[in-house]
Amino acid sequence: MPSPIHLIDLSHTVEDGLITYKGLPAPIICDYLSREESRKIYAPGTEFHIGKIEMVANTGTYLDSPFHRFADGTDLAGLALEQLASLDGVLVRIPAEQGRAIGESYFAGLDVRGKAVLVQTGWARHWKTDLYFEGHSFLTEGAAQALKAGGATLVGIDSYNIDDTADLRRPVHTTLLGANILIVEHLCGLEQIPAGQPFKFFAVPVKVKNFGTFPVRAFAVLER
Repeated sequence: MPSPIHLIDLSHTVEDGLITYKGLPAPIICDYLSREESRKIYAPGTEFHIGKIEMVANTGTYLDSPFHRFADGTDLAGLALEQLASLDGVLVRIPAEQGRAIGESYFAGLDVRGKAVLVQTGWARHWKTDLYFEGHSFLTEGAAQALKAGGATLVGIDSYNIDDTADLRRPVHTTLLGANILIVEHLCGLEQIPAGQPFKFFAVPVKVKNFGTFPVRAFAVLER
C-alpha cells in the first residue's frame, strides 16, 4: 500500500485588488458570464459561471522562467515538467538575526544538484501590509553563484524579491535564470515543513508561449 502523504500549500491567494509588487497593478477579477445571465442561455435549473481576470504576470506566488530576464531564454511553454514538479526539496531556514542579505555560507555543504532550494526568511508574515514592500530579505550575488555551481534546478523564497531591489542589475535573477535555474517568489507557509523532513516541491504555471512569469499553486508533498 502506498505511504500516506501530507500536502502543504505554499502559495498566497490571488484576489481582486491584491498588490503583490509595489508599482504593478492589482488583478481585476469579475464575471464574464454571471450565473444570473447564464440562466437566459441554458435550460431551466441549469446555470454556469465564467470568470474574467485581468492581471500582470507577477501576481501572487509566481515562477520566473529564463525568458523573464533574457529575450532568448526559455519561456513558460518551453519548460520541462521535470523542472517544475516532483523536485526533491531542500529547505534553508534563515535566522531572524541574520539581517537582510543572505550569503553563500547558508548553502555551503548542501547537496542542491537537481533540487528545489526553498529559502525561509519569515518575510511572508508581512504579506498584504505596507511593510512587505520595504526592507525585505534577499539573496546575495555570491549565494546565487553558489547555487548555480551546486546545480540547483529551482530556487524559491518567501520574500518580496529574491534580489535586493535597490540593485538594478538584479544579479540573482541574472545568475540563476542565465543558468536555466527557475525562481519562485512570494512563497509562504514554509514553517510548516518540519526540519529534516524529506519533501517534494511542485510549482507548475500555465503553459504560455512568449511569457516569462506566471502565478503557480506551489506546494510541498511530505511522506508521513
